[in-house]
Amino acid sequence: MRLAKFLAQAGVSSRRKAEELILAGLVKIGGNIVKDVTTNVLASQNNITVKGQPVILEEKVYYLLNKPRGYICSVTDPHNDQTVIKLLPKEPRVVPVGRLDMDSSGLLLLTNDGDLTYQLTHPKFEVKKTYVATVNKKLDRKVVLMLKKGIYLSEGLAQADRVRILNDYALEIVIHQGWNRQIRRMLGELGYHVELLTRIAEGKLKLGNLASGQYKKLKLEGIL
Repeated sequence: MRLAKFLAQAGVSSRRKAEELILAGLVKIGGNIVKDVTTNVLASQNNITVKGQPVILEEKVYYLLNKPRGYICSVTDPHNDQTVIKLLPKEPRVVPVGRLDMDSSGLLLLTNDGDLTYQLTHPKFEVKKTYVATVNKKLDRKVVLMLKKGIYLSEGLAQADRVRILNDYALEIVIHQGWNRQIRRMLGELGYHVELLTRIAEGKLKLGNLASGQYKKLKLEGIL
């Protein structure tokens, strides 16, 4: 990979800023200054320094977690020590891809791969997420049409891509927008209170029979 990309993925700076560091003669490989921004390096290379400080690219890791209710999707929180990070190995450091609110459970991907995080969270990619919602009263069959037609929230028109009623009190909803507490708010506008909300799929990923609070390690090719 290009040296600038290596530095960016290692968290030194943005790729553009990394190129500026290279041109300024602040990057060395094996003790030698490198000013060519087209220089290629290996991901496993361990003889690169920036301003005299060694730079090593961490192995990219991918964890699929079945987030329990009561845990927050944050690396740290001064008001709540039940963060999802506590359920995973301490090293290497990872961050949640997207979010699930504290009262929701289910599939959550965590990684240190910034490129993947971008591909899964940027709105232009429209990655679909599937949820099962259990509500407080019997569902009217008209809910399916209303959710697919769309409901106006503060961000704009919120629309479900697919809706399927599972029983009198539960339905499966597929969305791609991913606004804050979107499904709870959509159903709230229709007069329903969501008592349980579980994400069971995101893109190609499926929660399957992974137990609550447990995780499994994935390979990149199984995610995209």
